[in-house]
Amino acid sequence: MLSWDDFHTEDAIKTYNPQTATVVPPPVAKVAKPAPPMAAAPHTTSTTPPANTPPAAVMGSHDAAHPDTGVANVSAAAMQDVQKQALAAIASLDVSAGLEELEMGAERIRVDDKRMINCHADLNQLVPFKYDWAWQKYLDGCANHWMPQEINMTADVATWKSDEGLSDDERRIVMRSLGYFSTADSLVANNLVLAVYRLITNPECRQYILRQSFEEAIHTHAYQYCVQSLGMNEGEVFNMYREVPSVAKKAAWSLKQTQSLSDPTFTTGTPETDQELLRNLIAFYCVTEGIFFYCGFTQILSMGRRNKMTGVAEQFQYILRDESMHLNFGVDVINQIKLENPHLWTPEFQQETMRMILEGTELEIAYARDTMPRGVLGMNAPMMEEYLHFIANRRLNQLGLPEQFPGAKNPFPWMSEMMDLRKEKNFFETRVIEYQTGGALSWD
Repeated sequence: MLSWDDFHTEDAIKTYNPQTATVVPPPVAKVAKPAPPMAAAPHTTSTTPPANTPPAAVMGSHDAAHPDTGVANVSAAAMQDVQKQALAAIASLDVSAGLEELEMGAERIRVDDKRMINCHADLNQLVPFKYDWAWQKYLDGCANHWMPQEINMTADVATWKSDEGLSDDERRIVMRSLGYFSTADSLVANNLVLAVYRLITNPECRQYILRQSFEEAIHTHAYQYCVQSLGMNEGEVFNMYREVPSVAKKAAWSLKQTQSLSDPTFTTGTPETDQELLRNLIAFYCVTEGIFFYCGFTQILSMGRRNKMTGVAEQFQYILRDESMHLNFGVDVINQIKLENPHLWTPEFQQETMRMILEGTELEIAYARDTMPRGVLGMNAPMMEEYLHFIANRRLNQLGLPEQFPGAKNPFPWMSEMMDLRKEKNFFETRVIEYQTGGALSWD
């Protein structure tokens, strides 16, 4: 193991091997035999550097890079000039704008000063918490951290490359799932970073949004890891949202919902703009993450329960766990905005919200029919339609709206176990394993 004490010499730095995390002793220079004396060549100065000359080698003599470290050598006079310029800049610094922003001498933040949107309290002060549930979700997300490389893909590679490993319908499901999810999580991440974070004016909620954004990046990493491990055509998978209609329609629906918020000049503060933000949150949390993901999740996890593509299935189960928390957070934010701004939740807006949920449900049913033209993995398109009606009813209930599919039942009760945020099911055994982080999972 490399010790920081080893970095007191240049040789240790130059011979550090990041692959093995060890310090390789510097090679012993061979002493060349003295060459016979030769006549001194006349001194000439070349103005044209040879081809492939490093940039540092063509610098002036006063600022040429050190040959070993690559750090530019700056003359003492030049350093003094830089120091004088820095001191002069500090002496003439106008801090009035910064002091005005900081509101020097302002009172300390009170809980009652905080609001979900359109809040003018200091966003740099995390505490005191107003929404303890948001902070707890941030802590839960951190405790459930995982990385794709932790998952062994050896069995998946063998199954995927074998002619008898999967049926054509099963391969279609794997390809479609990776194709849609790789796009969807990128769309969600972009929406969070470019729009939602800026417009949610509560620091503890922003803290969770930062965590969620990182998790979306992990999910995209997971899809890339699966595609690379299985030797798939990367262009075919990642461009699927432009080539396969059932995937393209879902992506287009999500993109439509964020067009106005992606404008950097968009601000809230009027009933119309506040409703536009609320509309965006409902679209991404309740439809994109709350409906569009569920057919693919169910298909891949059903495959894992049959001991097929267990590495891919394990990653999707981690992703489902994360997305379940994203959904719950989003619903809480939406309902809190409704509570603080009841004038936004008009009968007309409620009708629009129900239409959005129904549109998302129909698009996901169409995706189910496309990915399952025949029965596969113990399910078929009609069963998935029933499940999506059940999911749509849940989303409507979570928003305080009436169910639109009376009597719809869950034909896949095992999915509830998969979503448990405190448990992880072992695909090779039937017992359930408690965990805190992905890295702490025990599969013994």
